[in-house]
Amino acid sequence: MSDKYILGIDQSTQGTKGILFDSDGKLVCRFDCSHQQIINEKGWVEHDPEEIYKNTIAVVKGVIEKSKIQKSQIAAIGICNQRETAVVWDKTSGKPVYNAIVWQCSRGQAICDRIKEAGHDEQIKKSTGLPLSPYFSAAKIAWILENVSGAYEKAKQAELCCGTVDSWLVYKLTEGKKFKTDYSNASRTQLFNISSLKWDSDVCELFGIPLSCLAEVCDSDGDFGATTLEGFFENPVQIHAVLGDSHGALFGQDCRKSGMVKATYGTGSSVMLNTGELPIFSSKGLVTSLAWKINGKISYVMEGNINYTGSVIGWLRKDLHLIENIAEAYQLAAKANPQDQTYFIPAFTGIGAPYWDSDATGLFTGITRITGQAEMVKAAVDCIAYQILDIINTMREECDTKLCEVRVDGGPTESKYLMQFQSDILNVPVQVPDLQELSGMGAAYVAGISVGLYQEDKIFDHITREKYESKMTLDNSSKLYSGWKKAIRLALSHE
Repeated sequence: MSDKYILGIDQSTQGTKGILFDSDGKLVCRFDCSHQQIINEKGWVEHDPEEIYKNTIAVVKGVIEKSKIQKSQIAAIGICNQRETAVVWDKTSGKPVYNAIVWQCSRGQAICDRIKEAGHDEQIKKSTGLPLSPYFSAAKIAWILENVSGAYEKAKQAELCCGTVDSWLVYKLTEGKKFKTDYSNASRTQLFNISSLKWDSDVCELFGIPLSCLAEVCDSDGDFGATTLEGFFENPVQIHAVLGDSHGALFGQDCRKSGMVKATYGTGSSVMLNTGELPIFSSKGLVTSLAWKINGKISYVMEGNINYTGSVIGWLRKDLHLIENIAEAYQLAAKANPQDQTYFIPAFTGIGAPYWDSDATGLFTGITRITGQAEMVKAAVDCIAYQILDIINTMREECDTKLCEVRVDGGPTESKYLMQFQSDILNVPVQVPDLQELSGMGAAYVAGISVGLYQEDKIFDHITREKYESKMTLDNSSKLYSGWKKAIRLALSHE
């Protein structure tokens, strides 16, 4: 099988990538398509599921044609996806009944409030490992069923499919033959009992979501059906891995052992600590999820999710016009006056872990006469590192663990300024791999291992990492973090 390739489909918040890996697990080619961000005056965020599917077809064709390999050389497909984003579609026609509601969207807050007022929030957290929040899929699906005419009635008749983006793509790619999801994605819906490893009927009833509308939950390295990609492949190609994007990155970073930590910097961020075969339930604002089920074995993670990290840089460029491009943000941050004490809290749609305040609003604070363009940009860049530190400090407290390193991935990790500041403020080494397609690579590697193309104990050997070590004194990093915590308190108290 030396002439075989694994195709990774990375369906993320901003777009979709087709990624090709050779028989040694090395990246051969990549092809991208972005999709529209549908945002209204209320700050609600949506995607068009049909556009996402269309782009998925396009990137697969594009990457194969660009690489000039033969279509018959594709051994298997692995899919990773933006998590929590919810899609509801007609089981017969395959047509969405509404746009996909994106993970960033908090429109389900009233539904969560209603459930909390009825006294069920602790029940939900105990079952799912997740604090009751509109961040997760359940409230988004419930909103669609409650607000789209006829949707709830059709759901009760088992005429709708309610799922995450992975299950939508599997359904479409297999021409409606398979409605499946994996354990990692199921655990992020707020409908899945992470101890019994089943959809929780009581929780589903609280959200008004019929069990008959939910996908079959499969091992992450399982058989998700085959696709011809609408006739593009002469012979159907098997989909042999599905993972949520952060879980894919955890696997791609080779954080397969308990105690290992990775942080993914994307539109938002996910910080994950692999806790092994036993779940550790958080009392301080983090969540417990399933890392995956691979080779028949479950692994758990403790995780903190951040709504806005990399997207803050886009906001500086598109909305504030403080920078012309992403690189300029990091250049200005490095040149800013180190005496400036400006902080930025990016609570555009509330604050995620470990605070979980959907009503919090963003703010700049600490501005003085020495604050200028560079200093405001620096505050926005630095907020990425501070938010990661919030999560990792909470993990340190709850798991009583001493971290040896943090493995990182995502576009912002290309910034030497940000990575050095991240190491400084964390006070541990930060390891940046020599490639950035960790989410898609993780899903592709799982698929490659499952079909026997890759050896699990050797496939990660080719990855090299750049190491950033802290150069800041503990006194200085503590003082900076104290200022951040003060700014957070202002945002939380809405002053």
